Amino acid sequence: MIDLNLIREARERIGGIVKKTPVMTSETISKDFGNELFFKCEHLQKTGAFKIRGASNKVIQEFQRNTKHVIAASSGNHGQAVAYIANQLEICSTIVVPEDAAACKRDAIKAYNGNIEVCGTTSEERIERAKQISEDGKAVFIPPYDDPFIMAGQGTAGLEIVEQVDDIDEVYVPIGGGGLISGVATAIKESNPGIRVIGVEPAIANDTYLSFKQGKRFNIGGSITIADGLRTSIPGELTFPVVQRYVDDIVLVDEESIKKAFIYVLTRMKQVIEPSGAVSVAGAMKRNPGSKRIVALISGGNVDTDFIPKLLK
Repeated sequence: MIDLNLIREARERIGGIVKKTPVMTSETISKDFGNELFFKCEHLQKTGAFKIRGASNKVIQEFQRNTKHVIAASSGNHGQAVAYIANQLEICSTIVVPEDAAACKRDAIKAYNGNIEVCGTTSEERIERAKQISEDGKAVFIPPYDDPFIMAGQGTAGLEIVEQVDDIDEVYVPIGGGGLISGVATAIKESNPGIRVIGVEPAIANDTYLSFKQGKRFNIGGSITIADGLRTSIPGELTFPVVQRYVDDIVLVDEESIKKAFIYVLTRMKQVIEPSGAVSVAGAMKRNPGSKRIVALISGGNVDTDFIPKLLK
């Protein structure tokens, strides 16, 4: 288990790298949905997503142990983050990506001097391949979510939320493997237990939802949700117990709701976010009107420009 102290230590470690991202509001969106909505803008983070937080915390720790080569498995955002921080530290990186990884994410990995290997379509396939490559001992595997340093790094976004927004009722967080929500939930619940933390998953990528309801990890296999960063097959071994401990509820959103949330943020706030980042907004929009103060964590903004017309249909 991680705790608030580990998250505070992570903030000190990565403070010179990550941004303290802004919180935005939209009077129109809040009025339309009957609650006061705040948006934690991790799409404006370095590398375009929250992943730089956990990746930096972990890779810096490995760098201090004289690691010269790191390897990651990622649909894009974690890979970009690992490649970025490795490049900053002048060490090598290899990123195993799925066959359907977004072009903009592949291009960013290359821009940060990361080496790319393509493997399969599921998170399990690419993680297994990355671990195989690292078995010779010449490279260290950087997990996408199932690691205390990764989880603690992601939790720094939760610290910022409680500092930036007063009198929060609920925080909505996207769920993939669980690294983000486990870190954020720990930061929030150990700072203010009265704030409800709600996880949000695509309805067709509902592994954590099913696991949460059944009380044990459940594998759903592959997924084709437009929220490509959330296509995990099974919650993490380390992240899931934290979800069970600190997350109050998990809600599901369908593909049309994700598109609707993307359009709302684009047209009302003039912000381009990726479908995975729109999931939390879609979840918050499902909340019944009640004058609640709600934060939706927008996890990233790395979306291919040629995919945007499909989201607008």
